[in-house]
Amino acid sequence: MRFVKESSFPVSAEVLWAFHEREGALALLTPPWLRTELVQAPASLEVGSRVVMRVKVGPLWRAIEAEHVAYERGRMFADRMVRGPFARWLHRHVITARGPSESALTDDVDYELPLGRLGRALGGPLARRELERLFAYRHDVTRRECLAAAT
Repeated sequence: MRFVKESSFPVSAEVLWAFHEREGALALLTPPWLRTELVQAPASLEVGSRVVMRVKVGPLWRAIEAEHVAYERGRMFADRMVRGPFARWLHRHVITARGPSESALTDDVDYELPLGRLGRALGGPLARRELERLFAYRHDVTRRECLAAAT
């Protein structure tokens, strides 16, 4: 399954990239409706860096561990879920310059729900709605933070 969210930003690609490299960016990008605990923040966006979180799913806490698996400074980084609620998750964050003061952010997620076809049939529409909500929030926060940094 695939989910893509792209937004344009009235800031340079450098400002957009700097936000993602900023300490605490992940905490800012975590929506308030998700009950999470950051166990280990990523040291950087570079390959090999890991993030470990605990997320409350229903009555249970679930561990999520992701590893950064690709990195092109100023342009793209990608993380792969090592442990968590998805059977597969590869998330590419791509930043594209569209001019000196305009850029785009594309979040491209290749994922698979657990339980194969049954998981897709039962959880596919819900997962899609939640991803849309999550990434809409993340792009709104990114816009707000980048505009503040650019002024």
